[in-house]
Amino acid sequence: MNKRRKILFALAAGALAAPFCSFAQQKGKVWRIGILWERDQAENEYIKRIGAFKSGLGALGYAEGRDYAIEPRSAKNDLTLLSALAAELLALKVDLMIASGTPSAVALRAGTGAIPILVVTVADPVGTGLAASLARPGGNVTGLTQGVGNDLYTKRLDLLRQIVPNMRRAGILHNPDNAADPPALKQFESDCAKLGYTPILARVRKREDIATAFNTLQREKAQGLIVTSAGTNFAWRENIIEQAAKHRLPAVYGISPYIGSGGLISYGTDQIDLYRRAAAYADKIFKGAKPGDLPIEQPTKFEMVVNLKTAKALGIKIPGSVLVQATQVIE
Repeated sequence: MNKRRKILFALAAGALAAPFCSFAQQKGKVWRIGILWERDQAENEYIKRIGAFKSGLGALGYAEGRDYAIEPRSAKNDLTLLSALAAELLALKVDLMIASGTPSAVALRAGTGAIPILVVTVADPVGTGLAASLARPGGNVTGLTQGVGNDLYTKRLDLLRQIVPNMRRAGILHNPDNAADPPALKQFESDCAKLGYTPILARVRKREDIATAFNTLQREKAQGLIVTSAGTNFAWRENIIEQAAKHRLPAVYGISPYIGSGGLISYGTDQIDLYRRAAAYADKIFKGAKPGDLPIEQPTKFEMVVNLKTAKALGIKIPGSVLVQATQVIE
């Protein structure tokens, strides 16, 4: 092999090896992952979801402690704390930040345009200004969304229509401080207009507002209720379910744990599956992918849980058209 060919061979070998050397140099690095959680990280739902994320990372060869460390921050249902908690994570110089919902994502995005942000259960990343589009988010945000826009609310209202066929006045329990709720309200009001329903809006900013909100629903003669996916609503689910039972108001919720607590029916994405899938995004980002170039993916698994005990207590017969769609029925 002459001298010129030896030089060309060495350059080619170096070029081929470069990407692998670059990644190999990261093998000794412990990635720091910040998590901004809107509720209490001691709750079972946090443990299950983050457990699914860790399981996903494990399947990709990552071990906690050896390859990554998690820095959690919890707002404990006080959304006013999110900006300060986001600043704490920024000060730690984490490599990746995970937003547990829309308010968390908005707080993190306002704090930085540089550190990658992985959204997991955001309702409408484009509508809330977190991404330019689902196909090409741009900026530093990517991840998974709960659905296309706010179409889940359309489905929930349709379920309520089937359960309460004579309904003409539909209520929605929402938290105006949650960034995902205003777009959800617009969808709800639009769907009500198409069905000829009168929409009744009941606000809940703090736990003490729940009884007042249900009194409003009763005064306005609501015949059915949609409960938004706001994290605060979930945190106060036992109070909400208790009031729904007291006022004998059929309610549709966003996730299945409501039904385990005595709620009537839920329809929404499989949250555990979303967190497990989020691990693949973390892996890509650790290997050098830019968040803005990674498409935001849609959910592929949905859950519908029906509680026949609650239906019986409310004097409601769940139609077969609903039961056949259920992934779980509590009898």
